[in-house]
Amino acid sequence: MKDKLNTLRKKEIKAKEGGGIERIKKQHAKGKLSARERVHLLLDANSFEEIGMLVTHRTKDFGMGKQIFYGDGVITGYGTVAGRLVYVFAQDFTVFGGSLSETHAEKICKIMDLALQNGAPVIGLNDSGGARIQEGVRSLGGYADIFYRNVLASGVVPQISAIMGPCAGGAVYSPAMTDFTIMVENTSYMFVTGPNVVKTVTNEVVTAEELGGASTHSTKSGVTHLSTADDVDCINHIKSLLSYIPQNAEEKTPRIPYELRDETRAQLSSIVPENVNHPYDMRDVVKGIVDQDTFFEIHPAYAENIIVGFARIAGRSIGIIGNQPMALAGCLDVDSSKKAARFVRFCDCFNIPMMVLVDVPGFLPGTNQEWNGIITNGAKLLFAFSEATVPRVTLITRKAYGGAYDVMNSKHIGADMNYAWPSAEIAVMGAKGASEIIFRKEIKAAKDPAKKLAEKEKDYASKFAHPYRAAERGFIDEVINPDQTRIKMIKAFNMLQNKVAKLPKKKHSNIPL
Repeated sequence: MKDKLNTLRKKEIKAKEGGGIERIKKQHAKGKLSARERVHLLLDANSFEEIGMLVTHRTKDFGMGKQIFYGDGVITGYGTVAGRLVYVFAQDFTVFGGSLSETHAEKICKIMDLALQNGAPVIGLNDSGGARIQEGVRSLGGYADIFYRNVLASGVVPQISAIMGPCAGGAVYSPAMTDFTIMVENTSYMFVTGPNVVKTVTNEVVTAEELGGASTHSTKSGVTHLSTADDVDCINHIKSLLSYIPQNAEEKTPRIPYELRDETRAQLSSIVPENVNHPYDMRDVVKGIVDQDTFFEIHPAYAENIIVGFARIAGRSIGIIGNQPMALAGCLDVDSSKKAARFVRFCDCFNIPMMVLVDVPGFLPGTNQEWNGIITNGAKLLFAFSEATVPRVTLITRKAYGGAYDVMNSKHIGADMNYAWPSAEIAVMGAKGASEIIFRKEIKAAKDPAKKLAEKEKDYASKFAHPYRAAERGFIDEVINPDQTRIKMIKAFNMLQNKVAKLPKKKHSNIPL
């Protein structure tokens, strides 16, 4: 026992030595990092304190009594990232394939309990073949113990899951309940049932990568929020993500010192095309408003008709939700509604103010959308915004039509400040469609219906295709020149920084799931 303990300590010292990070990066060039290397790359130098290093499994069946490994396939403990406390567990695939046993689960549960008690994020580095079959129901119970703590911690402390190897069966549900999931391309996968079972049951032939790889989950299912090139890239993404979020639900993200200068942004004036049917990249609007090089996008390859992510404005961390005219003209659909709703709820849980950028022609029409529940899923986003009590500021850049105008953080559902550019159009629908309905009889009776339609369309646009009627009613607080947008946002978020809002007393809401 002493020899094995000494070996573990030597590895620990070696990882902490000067140049340890460089050694890890060199090792990475040869393949995946070990669990211990991942932990030390994530945490600040010399900050890791391991808990449960000498824990072993309790199974005697199937010859397991002769196979004893200290730590039982998972490294657990705490340390700091950029000086801030975090709790971490890293599954070790070299020990029983990283399989989860009763004691393995107990170690993870212990640090989750500590995280809740001390108000700090939990980071899971997942690399496991699943439940340890030799332990039967005890390993299944271990999973359930973890799931229960995931739920208790939800909305209390941030939870981040990195999938750095296999994650199958019941193991996938813990990452699914955490706030963010990050996968490594070509070396990680997630699925409830593997390729062999799929082939047996459905006769489909599919590889593990096609079924549940990083590319699949970052583009098709939306299960993973970020797809990364390798282990080092994955850990760097975790560090970046942590910089935008607070330690717990009772704190705010630390603000980075920022000295105000000339905050005018002339480039914003030329982003929206004169032709209302031409697209533009909403990311250009984001970059023109936020601090330079601070936009950290979440779910960039999934539901691309809406963008979400974190950024900073004058050093303050904010969440961003914006329609993307480059995809589906910025329409809301099932996937984009779910994506945005989940992000809105995270920001509200952890006191992160939100900036909403609107250019939405409506909800995407079609049988596919209706049959897949656009009503319920669109309501999720509406519900999430309506329930949010953090500072919320909206900017309408161009189109804000129909029910989608209401949903995208309108004044009517509790937005604090609503701005619009002069190019904004706030109406039930576009001028052409509205004219075809309102003036149907006149157009039909005209000698030249096309000319009459164009005439009525122009008339309708002059009355409604602008933000001033909404501003007259107080639905828009101010119509601003695009180059002044950053200045207005800085002032608005400063003004709202001490906002206090309370919802009616309730056990919890019943969001339309």
